[in-house]
Amino acid sequence: MPRVEIRVALSPDIPALVGLDHTSETQRVWRLNWDENDDLGATFRPVPLPRPLKLAYPRPVKRLLDDWQRRGVVLAAIHDGAAIGYLIGETRWVLDTLWVTDLVVDKPWRRQGVATALLLTAEEWAVGEGLQQIVLEMSFRNDPAVTLAQHLGFNFSGFLYGYYPQGDTALFFAAPLT
Repeated sequence: MPRVEIRVALSPDIPALVGLDHTSETQRVWRLNWDENDDLGATFRPVPLPRPLKLAYPRPVKRLLDDWQRRGVVLAAIHDGAAIGYLIGETRWVLDTLWVTDLVVDKPWRRQGVATALLLTAEEWAVGEGLQQIVLEMSFRNDPAVTLAQHLGFNFSGFLYGYYPQGDTALFFAAPLT
């Protein structure tokens, strides 16, 4: 990974964070399969797409300008003085939990460990705050985020239809903090 500083975001960072490329691209989506027996249960399985799909960010990006100080934690990834990614985590939604609502890495910096570094720093911060678990939320269309969560040992913990403003289903992955 390139030399990247992960730190709590400062006011001058916020316009640069808003200006990052928030789109993503996927070659598969996740489909819900209900269990066919009498048990109540469901699984999500990847479904390949015929061609790559460019995804818009599921929330209004400019909201960060107005409400970043009301968030539990906003971490920035900085390289040579420039913002290249960020993470937003909430602590008020679920008891003893850091709920990661946003994890963004600018396109030229993806697949270089920046998202992992942001998540590991968020975990350290959460442990220092006495939190017990971390939850990641993502659109069912965001296969790169699902793959990252699985790679880092997060377990699928649920979903919610129509969670995002444009109607996408959210997937939730959780991991205990030690």
